[in-house]
Amino acid sequence: MATVGDFLLDRLHQWGVRRIYGYPGDGINGIMAAFNRREGPDAIEFIQARHEEMAAFMACGHAKFTGEVGVCMATSGPGAIHLLNGLYDAKLDHQPVVAIVGQQQRSALGASYQQEVDLVSLFKDVAGEYVQMATSAEQMRHLVDRAVRIARSERCVTCIIIPNDLQEEDAVPALPREHGYTFSGVGEANQAVVPPEEALRAAAAVLNAGSRVAILAGAGAHGATDELIEVAELLGAGIAKALLGKAVVPDDLPFVTGSIGMIGTKASADMMNGCDTLLMVGSSFPWAEYLPPEGQARGVQIDRDGRMLGLRYPMEANLVGDAKATLRALIPLLERKQERGWREQVEKSVADSWRELGEKALEPAEPVNPQRVFTELSARLPENVILAGDSGSASAWFALHLRLRRGMLASLSGGLATMGSAVPYAFAAKLAHPDRPVIALAGDGAMQMNGINGLMSIAWHRERWANPTLVVLVLNNRDLNFVTWEQRGMGGEPKYEASQELPDFSYAAYARMLGLDGERIDDPEALGAAWDRALAAGRPFVLEVVVDANVPPLPPHVVAAQQEQYQVAMEKGDAEAADMRRGISGQSGD
Repeated sequence: MATVGDFLLDRLHQWGVRRIYGYPGDGINGIMAAFNRREGPDAIEFIQARHEEMAAFMACGHAKFTGEVGVCMATSGPGAIHLLNGLYDAKLDHQPVVAIVGQQQRSALGASYQQEVDLVSLFKDVAGEYVQMATSAEQMRHLVDRAVRIARSERCVTCIIIPNDLQEEDAVPALPREHGYTFSGVGEANQAVVPPEEALRAAAAVLNAGSRVAILAGAGAHGATDELIEVAELLGAGIAKALLGKAVVPDDLPFVTGSIGMIGTKASADMMNGCDTLLMVGSSFPWAEYLPPEGQARGVQIDRDGRMLGLRYPMEANLVGDAKATLRALIPLLERKQERGWREQVEKSVADSWRELGEKALEPAEPVNPQRVFTELSARLPENVILAGDSGSASAWFALHLRLRRGMLASLSGGLATMGSAVPYAFAAKLAHPDRPVIALAGDGAMQMNGINGLMSIAWHRERWANPTLVVLVLNNRDLNFVTWEQRGMGGEPKYEASQELPDFSYAAYARMLGLDGERIDDPEALGAAWDRALAAGRPFVLEVVVDANVPPLPPHVVAAQQEQYQVAMEKGDAEAADMRRGISGQSGD
């Protein structure tokens, strides 16, 4: 007789789940036993992470880079608690992830038993759309079906809690057709939502009336690349990209202004400050100071979630709908603008931004300018590469200096902006796409959090990948660099060394010890050849670059705007004041 653990895996398999990331423990022993019994075409692979947080990051990365539901699993108590950071990453970036966690046996609940935690309450926020604890075998069918369907249709985190004694009970082969039972089914709730005709016409009227249209595209616009380009061509608009929308439209188009915000380009800032109409597609970009001043621009927003409409800017036309389908329905209603002066202005600003960023990447630094690390990579990005970024200064250079082409994928932790996501994201991407090159971009702080442990998982699984290209870039500056510059730039305070300095570590040597390959580079002239070797290596490769911590991780126009605060920090006795002056002068162009 099959157990509830067997039924759980059977049902997940019917939903298309083929891989679950997790870490074992006695709270899920019944499910582990079911994994061990499965083989052949019905098998689901259990991927053991080095930590439950990384398992949740991997599930989120799987969802981001496949469009499928990611699934992670942990034991009761501490294992379940460890999942939370990665699950919040998925929640805030609107990714479909199902968490399956164990619980103490039902007879012990309420007795302050070892590892007994109120998991329903614990997960109520992160998995607020659906979190349920199973109490009988008869529930399992609808619990699995609803958890997966809701995660998929609402692009959210859901959670099923299964007491360990229930996992080993006999599964219910068929439910009785009686009062109190429910007969759920497997099947996606796929729909391409399009707003009504009158709403589309109202939006088109706003866009047609504008003479200086700016488009802001976010992660919700993935899959709508052709439609965004066609709308921009019709309206003579430029396209700026929120951080999670980095790969939505290629950067080699002359009217794509690049990233927006604190780590955005001057071209994006100029476009937002000069536009008279804003079209926001699939983005919840949060910083109002980088959008047009209120009252300057008329607005149209498209989002599949009506709760996000009109949240960041007072929009005149709000469209609830799928980005691709809605833009496709909108296009016939748009008029091609004959006056192209605004487009020409945008394109000139884009060219100027790329030129300035390229010049800044070549500024001397001690020993290596981190910007150059990314410009050298940008020129060498393989076709169909998948890029996994981390939070910190690496995310700034990712946003500013990488020119993505069509077919590439890229993501990082956007809404939560948590450190430690790059390596588990990259690992999940490689498992899902073993034939594609994958690159993780991380700072040394993120590597010391969990990236080092993630290298063990990469080494363990590397033989299975048809394409061995998986490069982990580590920016080694012995500093929690982005926060160091926030201390200086936001509060005018000097670097607090006790909180900011990091121990040095030989990341490349550690990689070689694991059977991977790696190099440590401290010469800017050696960067290009090092990237070539890393991308051509026959095994995963750690490229460790010793970079200057005193190059502000901001675009030149933002550095210039914050000079006064930096000066205050230096006057208060920042220990690296001399190096700060050099880095600020080079970055701002003074």
